[in-house]
Amino acid sequence: MGKFKRSKNPSGEKSKEKGPRLRFPFVGTPMPATCKEIERYPLNAPFAYAVVAEDQTSRARKYYVDEIVLSPREAAIYTYLLDTLESELTVPRNEVNPRDYFREQAKRVVTKYSMNASQLSWPKILYYSERDLVGFGVLDGFMRDAGIEDISADGVGKPIFIYHRKYENLETNITFAKDEELDNIISRLAHMAGKHVSTAFPVVQGTLPGRHRLAATFRREISPYGGTLTIRKFREDPLTIVDMLNLNVINYSLAAYTWLLLENRATAIVAGATGSGKTTLLNALLTLTRMSAKIVTIEEVQELNIAHLNWTALVARQSYGTGEESGTEVGLFDLVKATLRMRPDILVVGEVRGEEAYVLFQALSTGHGGLCTLHADDVTSAVQRLTSKPMDVPASFIPFLDLIFTVRRISIPTAGGGTRVVRRVLSVDEVVGVGNYVKMFKWDPNTDKHVASQLKMSVKLARLAKDTGQSIPDLIEEINRRASVLRWIAQKGIRNFKEVSTLFEEYRLRGPELYQTAEVELDRMGVASDSEIEESVTI
Repeated sequence: MGKFKRSKNPSGEKSKEKGPRLRFPFVGTPMPATCKEIERYPLNAPFAYAVVAEDQTSRARKYYVDEIVLSPREAAIYTYLLDTLESELTVPRNEVNPRDYFREQAKRVVTKYSMNASQLSWPKILYYSERDLVGFGVLDGFMRDAGIEDISADGVGKPIFIYHRKYENLETNITFAKDEELDNIISRLAHMAGKHVSTAFPVVQGTLPGRHRLAATFRREISPYGGTLTIRKFREDPLTIVDMLNLNVINYSLAAYTWLLLENRATAIVAGATGSGKTTLLNALLTLTRMSAKIVTIEEVQELNIAHLNWTALVARQSYGTGEESGTEVGLFDLVKATLRMRPDILVVGEVRGEEAYVLFQALSTGHGGLCTLHADDVTSAVQRLTSKPMDVPASFIPFLDLIFTVRRISIPTAGGGTRVVRRVLSVDEVVGVGNYVKMFKWDPNTDKHVASQLKMSVKLARLAKDTGQSIPDLIEEINRRASVLRWIAQKGIRNFKEVSTLFEEYRLRGPELYQTAEVELDRMGVASDSEIEESVTI
């Protein structure tokens, strides 16, 4: 970068050169007096807070990023500091935390140029400088909010929308009023993802720091209202099977049944629409697999996060460059083929939608365990998609698939007379062949409970009983024992994916002892074990 030319020192000393234009940080519009706060919580206290408010006239809810305001003098120092840092900062030689490096360099610049501000002003100035130089700029508040799943900007003059786990889709108080503002943030995000975006290459997909997924279009090349961006946030602390139980996405008997089969290398597909929670459920199901298993995951953008040490994560790569200088694209098909030589116990594909499905089913036919997600509404449409172009999985390969979970986002009534959106596994079907499915569990919308059905007809349990020299009643009892252990884990408030996986591994090593511990503690808590409640699996 070029050398910074000192203009007007914000401490008061004047320069002979013309100073830069004063700029205030980009912030959202304030909440109007007609709105009533529903909830307020910190994003980066004491500088930024999230406020969910309801308009008292329209009853529409909105999400506000409420950030501390700079005075004109503070904005002058912010401008001077930002310009100086942009001019003088160099890429550190060693791997360092960007925010730690920023604070170190900001302190150096402040000392070097004798910038003076009150003790109350400096924290605010440094907050905005850090946000706009090494953070996500005006989007930083959204990125800090653990309750937000998705962030969407649909063009110039349109408010940013977010999807909140508690409040669903909400309009926000941040709008890009000019093309330049939106173009700058898209260019910045593309750079943070290690990608290039321009009018020649106006579409960009990548992974941001923190493994958040970015999809954006640049300027008005293909989007008439200006650039667009969508960020799907990655959970550093992923939801586990215990979270699925607490949220009633599944129940204890269903989880225990799945645990028993996945431990014995069952294959499964999680089917559902966009935003139904397919990948979240897939990640949770992986906590039920053996900790010693070698797992290979293949995704276009990394979203899965598991506790297994023997885990290889592969991510597809787009081609780069043009003409003879272009790099080779490495797609899902190439990665699935490559993994067959890695001898995985379980092969996981984040989402199948093309020719990689055929190679995946070839792996399943040779005895590998396998899981993936698929866009489909139910078990029938899932198999129809698998056997149709472009996947073209032969009908003779379908029996190598054991289970299909159908998950959906639905509205259920609340006690107050309204509705709320939840995610539920609507059904779990065993696959015998094309058109031949046995429903093991189904969700009852009248009671909001999962009901076990036809377990005595389970083809997969019958096969497992034959392979292990047990009877189906023996396996049913094992499912009930595991359901009790799951209930015990949930009652103890254990949900961290590493802790949960460790307990599952402990059950594999000393199941009877852990089950007895669970029974005793559940009895002490006054909680009925699964063998004593209605949802207990019986023949």
